[in-house]
Amino acid sequence: MFLAQLKLSQFKNYEYLSMSLSPRLNCLTGLNGMGKTNVLDAIHFLCLCKNHTGLNDRQLVRHDEHFFRIEGHFRSEEQTQKIVAKFQAGQRKEIERNGSLYERLTDYIGQFPVVMIAPDDVSLVQEGSEDRRRFLDSTLSQISPDYLQNLLVYNALLKQRNALLKRFAEHRNFDQVLLESIDHQMFRPAQILFEQRAAFVTTFRPLFREIYAAISDSREEVDVQYDSDLKEGTLEQLLPAALEKDRILQRSTLGPHRDDLDLYMDGKLVKKFASQGQLKSFLLAMRLAQYEVLRQAKGVAPILLLDDIFDKLDVRRVRHLVGLLLGRDFGQIFITDTQRNRIEEIISSFSEDYKLFEVEDGNVTEG
Repeated sequence: MFLAQLKLSQFKNYEYLSMSLSPRLNCLTGLNGMGKTNVLDAIHFLCLCKNHTGLNDRQLVRHDEHFFRIEGHFRSEEQTQKIVAKFQAGQRKEIERNGSLYERLTDYIGQFPVVMIAPDDVSLVQEGSEDRRRFLDSTLSQISPDYLQNLLVYNALLKQRNALLKRFAEHRNFDQVLLESIDHQMFRPAQILFEQRAAFVTTFRPLFREIYAAISDSREEVDVQYDSDLKEGTLEQLLPAALEKDRILQRSTLGPHRDDLDLYMDGKLVKKFASQGQLKSFLLAMRLAQYEVLRQAKGVAPILLLDDIFDKLDVRRVRHLVGLLLGRDFGQIFITDTQRNRIEEIISSFSEDYKLFEVEDGNVTEG
């Protein structure tokens, strides 16, 4: 499965764009701010119905316009699928497959798996737990519709519970029966999230360590551990002891919404001790391991989007990374870079089909 053609209308800085793509390697070069990343972001949206950085859909519309449209033709040995993503201001986004509208986006997500690696991904390693939970959720939502549905249910109940705790404090009253009615609905989805996240990390961990060793030439030892309140018991068992604290703080202090991934390099927390190059290598290994987990679970190679990944890597790590990307059995790859000569050097060692695009002010030319 690969994306054979991409068409954009009023998306970010593109008034209109049509690209015929290579099934293996697509490279986009140009200065910063010209629109290279926007092409990758369009592909990400087409696959996952959302922007990579979490921008509101309205912010993806071209300046002074009120809608955007993304069309992609996904090709496999059996058939071609035409996918259209549409958004109009004031309305909900829509996804169509071969002209048929999806009633629920949850039925679509995961059909065309994708992994994107971008410079701002460093927050995954350096910042708080929210980014790492988003990493878990993005992966597992593509693998399991059941996971995605339970995530939506749990988050909606959590929002209700927190609003209720705040209201109790404001009105200085407490309705335990009402609170417990929400609590009981949270137990099952919380346990499903915990179990699927724990199983993911078990699969992910050895792949991550192997890939990091390949990128860094085994210069550092890395590790990742899953941290969750539910390791101490089910939410049903733990929640009563947290009730008083929840009432004082006016929020839910236990549950999978507090889960995290603890990231280590040579036995120390990565965000405190790693250099910029090591952080970049760590991030790349996490994303490529995510890719491998998706491939194993889905039985197809995801699309791999690599945005400006060579910056801040020394020559040795770049060489190892390029060898890893071109030597392993990856599917369709998109790479952006500001340095055309570096892209041309990558292409020179690639024996399969590829395309090279030059991007300037929202115009894309091949060659």
